[in-house]
Amino acid sequence: MPVTRPVDLLVPNPVSFIVQKVLIHKHRDEKKKAQDVLYIHDTLELFGASLDKLRTVWEDQVRPKMPARTATRAMATTTKLFENVTDVIRDAARIPQDRRLQPENIRAATQYGLEEIFGHPS
Repeated sequence: MPVTRPVDLLVPNPVSFIVQKVLIHKHRDEKKKAQDVLYIHDTLELFGASLDKLRTVWEDQVRPKMPARTATRAMATTTKLFENVTDVIRDAARIPQDRRLQPENIRAATQYGLEEIFGHPS
């Protein structure tokens, strides 16, 4: 049905979306983990030209609303999740039928984007 009048649509910001995917990662089954990795990669690819803005969203809007331990866990999980090519990342590369993704490219690009948003691990 076509929309005939203006509507308000709530869309989560990309940083909140990524953080949510990271925080639930360990609770997901293997198929969903791969799908979430692809979603994180694709979100970063889509918004990659604005990594500095995404970092500002993280620092000014998302992180301050989270308990410190939760923010630390999110950052640690992103580091661990993308430090090496894993079966989950390999499975994520196989999901899209319309493009040929390489697992190492997913890992490296996603790791870079996440480090730019959340900061480099110490």
